[in-house]
Amino acid sequence: MKTYSSNFWKLSFSMLLFTTSYNIVIPEMNAFLTDLGSPGLKGLIIGLFTISAGFSRPFSGKLSDIIGRKKVMLIGLLISVAVCSLYSFAFAAWFLLTLRFLHGFSVGFYPTGATALITDILPEDKRGFGMGLWGTFISIGMGLGQGLSSFIVDIGNRDALFFTAALFTALSYILYFNVKETLAKPAKFKWSNLQIKSDEIIEPSVIPVAVVMFLSAMCSGIILVLSPDISDHLHIENKGAFFIFYVMATILIRLVTGKVSDTYGRRQTLVVGMVILCISMILIGLSKTESWYYISSIIFGIATGIISPTIFAWTADLSPKNRRGRGTGTMFIALEFGVLSGALSTDLWYQNNLESIWNVFLFGAGMAFLCILYLLWHLKTKKAKH
Repeated sequence: MKTYSSNFWKLSFSMLLFTTSYNIVIPEMNAFLTDLGSPGLKGLIIGLFTISAGFSRPFSGKLSDIIGRKKVMLIGLLISVAVCSLYSFAFAAWFLLTLRFLHGFSVGFYPTGATALITDILPEDKRGFGMGLWGTFISIGMGLGQGLSSFIVDIGNRDALFFTAALFTALSYILYFNVKETLAKPAKFKWSNLQIKSDEIIEPSVIPVAVVMFLSAMCSGIILVLSPDISDHLHIENKGAFFIFYVMATILIRLVTGKVSDTYGRRQTLVVGMVILCISMILIGLSKTESWYYISSIIFGIATGIISPTIFAWTADLSPKNRRGRGTGTMFIALEFGVLSGALSTDLWYQNNLESIWNVFLFGAGMAFLCILYLLWHLKTKKAKH
């Protein structure tokens, strides 16, 4: 652990708090939208969020390579605390969905700058394990947020939930404030920096990573939309319980297998993770009891614990040093549009009909299998650093 600087740990804990802040509101969003009279728009809760996050990535990626990682992160923090504070005032479905769209910009900026900064810090020969640690903090934030959501609403109300989300963002800022900038010579912001050229939207060197991220993220989009409703169907009071078991599994597997991709290769490790992801989607779709649902979430957590840090490390491997922000942005664009595609596909087939859940998860398993085929093809035909 001494390999990693205090900068690494401060930023990791800041990321944990930030991730908690935007995940803590998710389990209650389906019910909130239903109360506002629009249950058929549940897919847009995740969909609009990911559209704005994906749209902002080319800008945040470019800016982090020009004006600095920290300034880009600050934009995300400010948007997050503002939107979390406004959720309580959502009086109609269109207002709530507008806030979800705006909230996505915060995730489009903060993680892009933070991941580029982490990449600058990590030693190349320990990048896989370091990204595993980094991802562990993200996973804890996701699980903590999802797990606390229903509990806070039960002892308080939704207003208390949104206040807590804003508070977590503010705590994230305190740690962020003490993080040191890693970009050697940050330039002053110019409005011309917002002019995005075609070669600044996608970093070509990380396209293989983007393909893998897109296909795997579709599975996450499905789960984010359906897990609250599956919990209701199985009479599970805590709508974020799925993610509690998921996080415990993903943390454990990250710590145990963090060095695997450094030793055996990124693509080989990803094939294993995708096989487990495919299995987990089938099992979740077949879940008929609370215990089976939790077992499925653990298997999903194992898959994510293998896939996520490997994707982050592979992105760092392939990104040119002077374009790490853009490389990170490209990877996150694939993440957002994968989640979006999964969410919208769910909206199309689910339509609040529990009998159609199996078809949705079978589709997710198909995307994971398609990713396995792509990785096997890439291993056979392409030479890569890892």
